[in-house]
Amino acid sequence: MPFQPRELFPDRSARDLFGAEIRRHREKADMSLRRLSEVLNYSKSHLARIEAAESLPYDDLPAKLDACFGTDGLFARLYALAKNEPFPGKFRRMIELESRAAIIEQYVGATFPGLLQTPELAERSLRCGFPQAPEAEIQAMVKARIDRQALLDRAKPPRCWFILDEAVLRRLVGGPTVMCDQLSSLLERGTQYNVTIQVLPFVAGEHAEAGGSLTLFTTHGESPVAYDEGSQSGAILEDQEAVARRRENYDLLRAMSLSPRDSEAMIRAVMKDWTPCQPPRT
Repeated sequence: MPFQPRELFPDRSARDLFGAEIRRHREKADMSLRRLSEVLNYSKSHLARIEAAESLPYDDLPAKLDACFGTDGLFARLYALAKNEPFPGKFRRMIELESRAAIIEQYVGATFPGLLQTPELAERSLRCGFPQAPEAEIQAMVKARIDRQALLDRAKPPRCWFILDEAVLRRLVGGPTVMCDQLSSLLERGTQYNVTIQVLPFVAGEHAEAGGSLTLFTTHGESPVAYDEGSQSGAILEDQEAVARRRENYDLLRAMSLSPRDSEAMIRAVMKDWTPCQPPRT
């Protein structure tokens, strides 16, 4: 099957437009990505992610592109706008919903929620998800993820309810020390008045949301929105019948989960498995 370039959406964001302009000028010059990477002395894999609006370039790339295509500062001007968008366009709507929500309810089946991750665990997770990404790109993504957590500590924070599959606690990420610190941070977050954490134990058995992640956003004066996320993609659901089905699924998961107190006890028990580790006193 011949290679099919990824569809671009230049009207979605500045970083999408930056990538679309790279492709437009590259194809106009009859250049492949490999040839462009050779001319610019730039990683082909990173260039491909920039063109697809999945990554931001280094500061020196816009000038190189302008020199290569003779575009008189076009890419420098686009970059000045694109660098203010830390998340790819396909995630920006979800991040915007998250920032405005009065209530955030989330179930995760594979990894810790981004709003609860430590910087160390976030870095290891992102390195696994983007194995070819340069160091500067990884650090930028880590910062963007951790910066999102400020909403939990603002003057009027959202009411947050997190349900974690037991697998999240037991899957080793980054080594015992990273896991120990992550679980300790989880316990500390659970003491906040606006945060409730529950664990869905293995013994609860099968359920409708197995294998994915589900988030429900409730915003004052607006209809609720659901967000389904897999390992490589996510979908925002606004159809109210679809949202109602996800609401029912989430409420069942909440009923199947351990109580907050029993969940804390399980987290502390799992912490003992990651040595050396001492659960914090609360």
